[in-house]
Amino acid sequence: MSNELIFVGTVLIYLGSVLLLYKLFGKNGLFAFAIFGTILGNIAVCKCVDLFGLSTTAGNVLYASTFLVTDILSEKYGKKDAQKAVMYSFSTMLLWLLGTQLILQFTPNANDYISDSLQVVFGLVPRITIASLIGFLCSQNIDVFLYHLIWKKTGDSKGKLWLRNNGSTLTSQLIDTVIFTFLAFWGTYPTGVFFSILITTYLFKAIVALADTPFIYIARKINPRED
Repeated sequence: MSNELIFVGTVLIYLGSVLLLYKLFGKNGLFAFAIFGTILGNIAVCKCVDLFGLSTTAGNVLYASTFLVTDILSEKYGKKDAQKAVMYSFSTMLLWLLGTQLILQFTPNANDYISDSLQVVFGLVPRITIASLIGFLCSQNIDVFLYHLIWKKTGDSKGKLWLRNNGSTLTSQLIDTVIFTFLAFWGTYPTGVFFSILITTYLFKAIVALADTPFIYIARKINPRED
């Protein structure tokens, strides 16, 4: 299966999963996806892939989908719950960073066969996670702030939902991409590849941000079982 088909499939799967968890578990389902997305995204972002002839990382779709979570929380529950999702994810990433490094401190058994692979993956975790922590905390708080700023300026209009959704997400995704890419990958790849990753990372995040617009309209109509 081509990377392009996988990309389209993951966009639909992850954004659809946000709605499914929301329907089943209410805002707790959204909190759960935010945590899941940030943890798995920190692993997936280590993998460099080609999409439509461009170099990017495999974590873009998953990470970008977490912005749909905060936008739904902002739309349905308010700023406080959206910020709560950010802090839940941030706290979990700190524990993830600590946990992965503690795992590496164990001396492997003579029969162990996975330690070297864990060293390769988790060895990247400190730089990736710290970059992600800084980018995530800045961009997600900016996303929540801009969402409610646009809301105040335009009113609680369903017709302007696309504006506060896309306006806040596209701006905050740009800030996140610049912060994360420089902190995580500067000096790791050749300069040309690095800037290609920076540009395409934002490009694919922007695609996901635009693609999530119909999903937030659907979320506005959902009455969760748990709520």
